[in-house]
Amino acid sequence: MSAEPKDRFAALPKPPYFVVAFSSHRTVGDCGYADMAQTMLDLAEQQPGYLGYESVRGADGFGIANSYWIDEASIIAWKQVVDHLAAQEQGRRDWYERYEVRIALVQRAYGFVKD
Repeated sequence: MSAEPKDRFAALPKPPYFVVAFSSHRTVGDCGYADMAQTMLDLAEQQPGYLGYESVRGADGFGIANSYWIDEASIIAWKQVVDHLAAQEQGRRDWYERYEVRIALVQRAYGFVKD
């Protein structure tokens, strides 16, 4: 299923809220990554404080995934979900050459949509 570009944007409330920016470089091959990524997205959507998600990955394996949360406590709780912990471990073992996680408070947000 291919989403239109406008559908890839998370529908977010007015700030403030938090973003977890996950930049990564993937290893070669899927090795179950796509299935686990969808499973983790489905699980994240069930977590208290979850607001939305946006993600992109280039053909070279570099990608950025932003997840949005109502507060820092929700992010901390998500990091400790048992299935998420298992996926993190598998990611370090099988899927990522490198990753960086950055957590920030979004204080202002605005956008543009062409008619």
